[in-house]
Amino acid sequence: MDAVRQQYLDLRVHDRVALDEIELYSEILSAVAKAERPLTTAEIDLVLGVRPAASRRELTP
Repeated sequence: MDAVRQQYLDLRVHDRVALDEIELYSEILSAVAKAERPLTTAEIDLVLGVRPAASRRELTP
């Protein structure tokens, strides 16, 4: 049965979450490479598309 499963295994299927993480990592690496100094937390958030803390909604009631 395992040989039959392997025969139909589609190797083109990707882990979407892993690919998204790799893309975010590459965005950070590109920003760091362009910067002439360490990035601030705000700059990292901007690169990652994270909203500033003031505009985030609190999750606690």
